[in-house]
Amino acid sequence: MIGLRASGRQARPICLALTLATLTPAGAGCGRPTPADDAEAPAATITEVTLSAEQIAHGKVQWAAVSTSPIADVVELPGRLVLDDDHTARLSAPARGRVVAVRANVGDSVSKGQILVVLQSEDAAIKRADLAKATAELTERQSAARFARGARERAERLLGLKAASVQDVERARTDEAAADASATQAQAAIDQARAALSVLQVDDATGQIHLTAPFDGVVVSRESAIGAVLDAGAPALVVTAPGTLWLEFGASEAVASHLAPGRRMSFTVSAIDEVFDARVLRVSGAVDAASRLVTVRAAVANPQHRLRAEMFVTVRAETTPARPVVTVPHEAVQLLDQQPVVFLARPDGRGGAVFVRRDVQTGPAAGDQTPITSGVAPGDVVVTSGAFAVRSQFARGSMPAGE
Repeated sequence: MIGLRASGRQARPICLALTLATLTPAGAGCGRPTPADDAEAPAATITEVTLSAEQIAHGKVQWAAVSTSPIADVVELPGRLVLDDDHTARLSAPARGRVVAVRANVGDSVSKGQILVVLQSEDAAIKRADLAKATAELTERQSAARFARGARERAERLLGLKAASVQDVERARTDEAAADASATQAQAAIDQARAALSVLQVDDATGQIHLTAPFDGVVVSRESAIGAVLDAGAPALVVTAPGTLWLEFGASEAVASHLAPGRRMSFTVSAIDEVFDARVLRVSGAVDAASRLVTVRAAVANPQHRLRAEMFVTVRAETTPARPVVTVPHEAVQLLDQQPVVFLARPDGRGGAVFVRRDVQTGPAAGDQTPITSGVAPGDVVVTSGAFAVRSQFARGSMPAGE
């Protein structure tokens, strides 16, 4: 230290600390705090806390030994639910006709065989006329066949009495065979006319075309109105059995390579707090040119009809076989100092316990469990409930003094 400096005002000490190579700041060791002296040292990380029995009861803290569960690597992909075409009927006009009645609307439940749309069609009238004509022709030819059969029987009796020649009998038999063949042709014409009417779904009593529900289901689309004229093939109604749906999503080639028909997967819907199952039906053999993804289709059981077509979902697809992984409830993992942690419990036998912080690495959530990829081993006793109360004690203990 080198003296005091005086200048008519109060003298101030001036300090110079010299070394062989450097000159230290003037305030060091002179009784005047430096900026570094003003800043407090960072608080040490707290690694364990002790809670009394009362604190544990108040925080509802519980712990248990952890175990492993089979977990596979999972990717999440966007997808959507669509109608199951194997259980969906798109009712269309079998022939050109005018709509005279629509007996179901969107959302209505229908039963198998129920008449949904009624059409008046000229084609149906023509087919009915063809059937009537074929029926009359058959009646006439059956009469001719009966007459020919009687003639043949008489000729055979006369031949036995030596009153007719063999040629007469042969001629009668030939006439009978021709009459039978003609009757068979008339029957074939009737069968053809009836088949045409069946294809057109023509009612025998009214001659109108009836579009009926092929199975029990729900109407999901209506494309016709009374008085409208529909061309052959024009859509009228769409009926689906809502007990099954299809799930469609796009996957990268790497993910698609792990999927095959019969593979199980799960998905969630934002509007429903539940995990649903699906089974892969088919994986496209080509990559979509626009999205560069492979289309995957899966079957979804929907017995309670809670799911609807065109819902957007999040698909969880496994990309590796399941392997044993330590899992803990979601609540067990807390964020402390920007690091996921769990708390190991060491009960003291009197209701209290010492809790030790353990930094961990986690994997994607699997149901209501969080996989722990490192930091915890099977058998470790971990806080499973009330972990937030324990975290609060750690956070309070790590605060700098004065806060």
